[in-house]
Amino acid sequence: MESNRQKKIASVLQRDLVDVLQNAATQGGMKGVIISVTKVNVTVDLSIAKVYLSIFPVNKGKELLEGITSNAALIKHELAQRTKHQLRRMPQLAFYIDDSLEYIDQIDRSLKGLDNPLEDPDLLEKRKKK
Repeated sequence: MESNRQKKIASVLQRDLVDVLQNAATQGGMKGVIISVTKVNVTVDLSIAKVYLSIFPVNKGKELLEGITSNAALIKHELAQRTKHQLRRMPQLAFYIDDSLEYIDQIDRSLKGLDNPLEDPDLLEKRKKK
């Protein structure tokens, strides 16, 4: 169960992270890429913030996640500047891809009969747990 303090910090981080990441993508020449922060979970000791990202187009996700992770220190610094009046200490940032929307889309396609593994056996490989 998250405390109110954890929720408040997560909310502050989520709001500012959207700006920071979208600006970085735009300035980095990645026009047409949409990065949204779907969820932020802060650990009980407030030392780590797990940041879940939804990236569109989906095929850019892995590449962007690597870029974001390698620039985590810069992103943390930028966030610290923006939140210095709200947060005393900035948690470490850990970034993850939130693939729940993609997962929901796959279920939806299956329910509509669009992805039929009997007609296309290659689909079975994609469905195996990683």
